[in-house]
Amino acid sequence: MQALELALKHIQECAEIPSFSSYEERLHPYIGMLARTTTGVREIDVPGNNRIITVPGNHNRKPVALTAHLDKINHYGSSYPKRLPVEITEDHIEGAMDNCVGLGILLTIMQLSKKYDFPPLYLFMSEMEESYGLRKHPELLKNKGKNRSHGMGARRISDALLKIGHIPAVIITVDTTPLFKGRPGVALYSEHWEYHDNDPTPEHREHTQQIVNHFSKIYPALYLANNTNDYLIYGEAFNKSGKYSVPSVALEPSIHPYHQKGERVFISDIQQVLDILIRFLESG
Repeated sequence: MQALELALKHIQECAEIPSFSSYEERLHPYIGMLARTTTGVREIDVPGNNRIITVPGNHNRKPVALTAHLDKINHYGSSYPKRLPVEITEDHIEGAMDNCVGLGILLTIMQLSKKYDFPPLYLFMSEMEESYGLRKHPELLKNKGKNRSHGMGARRISDALLKIGHIPAVIITVDTTPLFKGRPGVALYSEHWEYHDNDPTPEHREHTQQIVNHFSKIYPALYLANNTNDYLIYGEAFNKSGKYSVPSVALEPSIHPYHQKGERVFISDIQQVLDILIRFLESG
């Protein structure tokens, strides 16, 4: 099965599962099934509804982390179908695409990793990335959102790896961006420090710019921008001590409409993100 065909299959499967914020564990059986059938894959324990999966690769290279959030916004209220609607056309895939697109791409990279000379991979799959439910409809969350906070999954994942000293060379979050307003395109976010109080060291700025340059060389049409998602939390968490310099970037295909029913992502953009990631991981 080709990479795009595999990605669309995983995106559809994930989008049909009502894994709304605080109910991310509903995706775990599907992820676990794929992990069990991928040679050499292991898991690192992390609290909550989060998953950290390790994928073997070229041991002479430093590990790279790929991330996606598990939760989706509940646009259906307390009554929703057991399987959410998804439609695939020649041009786009439509449904709960935020962030099933990112998750499907990560699962595809995991399954195809043996075909390529990739570095070892960490796959971060986080809970509670979306703040919408906590702000607008906490009654739809478990226990009305008590003891849950926006970004708690990315913080738990970061804390778990920092505690055991497993530090990736770079963290790449795959999410979806509304910045194209209905047009196709792929954006790259990189300057995480613009959204928190920790100023980057000159070394970290330079290191991050090297990663941006590498991505831009692979795909010169990348739209360099910035916006909020889990990539900010990873960037802050892994760099705030000054002990490490871990570039955190986000690679994001266009989505429209955004944060509502019937989200669409262009199939050509999904293909582009897959191509960019595969080339980046192979080239080091």
